Amino acid sequence: MEAREFVSRWRKHKDRLLTSFTDPDSTLRVAERIRALNLTDEQRDELCVVIDGVLVDTFYSLLLGLDGSGQIGGTQEMYEIRGEDGELISSCGQIEAVAGEFFPA
Repeated sequence: MEAREFVSRWRKHKDRLLTSFTDPDSTLRVAERIRALNLTDEQRDELCVVIDGVLVDTFYSLLLGLDGSGQIGGTQEMYEIRGEDGELISSCGQIEAVAGEFFPA
């Protein structure tokens, strides 16, 4: 797996989370809390936009932190990301180069 596929998988995960949070049949705590708010359709749509923005910003900063081009907990370090086979997925800068495509501001 290369950096592009790695970031793409995180994007898919973000999309699934957003869907799970807003699915009326979801048993996730977040979904239950959203339902308990009894929002109008318009309010629910706006909340989805906010949650999506939170997820995009969170995943983007996490990926940049893992890439070594952003901070994690106030510290910036370089990390090697390897697959189960031990193959290097990303060296410094490769994730940052594609993260903006999958997690636009």
